[in-house]
Amino acid sequence: MKKEIAVISLDTLAGQFYAQQVRDLFGDRVSVDAYSVRDESVTHMVRRYALYMISTDAFDTVGDLHQYVPIDGEMMEVQVTFRWSVIRQLQALPPGKRALFVNLSQKMCREAVTRLNQLGVNQLVMDLYHPGAPVPDMSRYDYVITPMESRYVPEGAREIIDIGQRVCTSSTMIEAALRLGFEDLLESEAFKQYQESVATNTYSFDRIFSRGLRLESQFDMLMEILDEGLVGVNEHGEVFACNRKMEELTGIPRMDALQQPANQIYPFIPFETCLKEERAQPARVVNVGGVNMNVTVAPVLRSGSCIGAFATVQRFSDAENRQNELRTQLLHKGHRAKYTFADVRGNSPALMRCMTMLKKMSQTQLPILLIGETGTGKELFAHSIHNASPRSSSPFVAINCAAMPENLLESELFGYEEGAFTGARKGGKPGLFEFAHKGTLFLDEVEGMSTALQCKLLRVLQEREIMRVGGNRIISVDVRIVAATNEDLEQRVEEGSFRRDLYYRLNTLPVLIPPLRERGQDLLTLIDQFRSDSGASFTLSPEVRQLLLTHQWRGNIRELRNVVEYFSYVGSPVITPQDLPPTFHYLPVADSSRATSSAPSLPGLTYLKEYPPEDQEFVLLQLYQADQSGSNAGRESLLKAAKESGLSCSQQEIRRILQSLDQQGLVHVTRGRGGTGLTSNGRLLAQKLSHTSE
Repeated sequence: MKKEIAVISLDTLAGQFYAQQVRDLFGDRVSVDAYSVRDESVTHMVRRYALYMISTDAFDTVGDLHQYVPIDGEMMEVQVTFRWSVIRQLQALPPGKRALFVNLSQKMCREAVTRLNQLGVNQLVMDLYHPGAPVPDMSRYDYVITPMESRYVPEGAREIIDIGQRVCTSSTMIEAALRLGFEDLLESEAFKQYQESVATNTYSFDRIFSRGLRLESQFDMLMEILDEGLVGVNEHGEVFACNRKMEELTGIPRMDALQQPANQIYPFIPFETCLKEERAQPARVVNVGGVNMNVTVAPVLRSGSCIGAFATVQRFSDAENRQNELRTQLLHKGHRAKYTFADVRGNSPALMRCMTMLKKMSQTQLPILLIGETGTGKELFAHSIHNASPRSSSPFVAINCAAMPENLLESELFGYEEGAFTGARKGGKPGLFEFAHKGTLFLDEVEGMSTALQCKLLRVLQEREIMRVGGNRIISVDVRIVAATNEDLEQRVEEGSFRRDLYYRLNTLPVLIPPLRERGQDLLTLIDQFRSDSGASFTLSPEVRQLLLTHQWRGNIRELRNVVEYFSYVGSPVITPQDLPPTFHYLPVADSSRATSSAPSLPGLTYLKEYPPEDQEFVLLQLYQADQSGSNAGRESLLKAAKESGLSCSQQEIRRILQSLDQQGLVHVTRGRGGTGLTSNGRLLAQKLSHTSE
């Protein structure tokens, strides 16, 4: 029976390429499907796979990963490298030439160039370019190097060298074979040829070749695959082994070093001391040709006698870069807060009042409830609260409560014991409450939590104790809760979908995040910030400036960022009303002075102050049209009709309008798929509105 594999990547073409490599190597033993985060095909991944192979750039956080991959699924990381033919091609380029490396993102550029440098392509002066970066002066570059991303190469390139897609490392393929139980394939000729064709860093040879391959082959291949320089000496201190990386690092040809005294060829390596003392020498930093190298030496002991020694040599900068990459990966896993109050842009009175309150509240241990419309920056404030609190040096863990099914969210929050459910990881798994111990747990969209989980959360807040799923052991946790919602929790409490006792626990320190329409000139400050971030250069005409300042901004800062991004691609130095996005529907902010001086357009209808009158009248007219056809109307159909008519209504707005009409006795709202119908009073009022609109 074929084993099913899912390959998940950020870019569609890259994922399809990796999937084809797996098919070619494993043949008819496997069935491979490719999914991409960028084209959202990963959202359609419903089957369970024997193995999930995930590229390093696919997801930013663990939370993002577990939206699509089962928490107990067999997962592994796809590491990529280049073929030796590519390395030799680039090494043949003249030293000192300037090259521009082009890839999809800055991170992918940096990783690829770092890997090329590690593999010996370091004779070129390389700059990085990716979509969205400032376009460089192409006359400065002799070559443009790109892994099949020629479509992003700026105009004016002298010579484009397409090095093809990066390939999966041999260690990635080996790990996949071991996880699937295909150990016999590791001795096949196909695996051997693949191993020899790719330039990669793997230390798996003992496991790979212990099944019948000769020790000499193991050693030779191990030396050539290492990212570090390797030198071996016998008991007399004579060099008997030297890999290509050592030759590249020192510039000393291997043939000139073999059979020669190591203290003459490599005087910076303390082989003599190691052989004499028969113990490993501490790692040290030495300067070789003006470059700092990290050198370690260890003896080879057999039956109590020293029969030689090995030394590894690595550029100090390479080791440092690797550590920085690991730290960056840790930061991206959601266990550290990335923002502070200094990252908040604006100085409007509404924003300053909010920040003043939050800075004071951050010093307490009490729960904070952030209330605000979508896109107002609730998560940014949650990060800032943690960094301003006494818990700033401890973990910050964030999770979206509405993004996961109930059972998955429970195991993610509270963890589980071994055997708690089918497919549970051996040894169990700690939950996010344990990860956030002594720190802060941010519960975004807390209204999406089921009533059963609300009960468990209430106990954690009261007792500061949790119990893993399937466990019987009480675990004490010290976690500060910051919750966020864009719903009316009081209304949810009245409806019975949110526990009243939990609401009052979370509502200890409630803070309303002001929407963008109430922040005045902050909008222009944010436009300047987003324009600078995108590297664009444009100005706003007075007409556009006034339109933006008086727009309702239903999507708040998220909507504003999208508009500024659109402006950056328009290409006009001055943005006029004609340059507004085609999806931008101008909705003026309600003028309080005008509202008080003019009566509602339809007597007998009580309007909600927070929503435009035209939206509420539109809903009533849609219900009237459905009533005339002998049917009711559901929220989804009302939302669709509003969008088709150019009204930027949200589900929350439709729901609140229907609730208001129901309370006025104009409609009757039924649960489930029954929809909403007009009462006799509502029918008369809608009929008047229909005649007025005609």
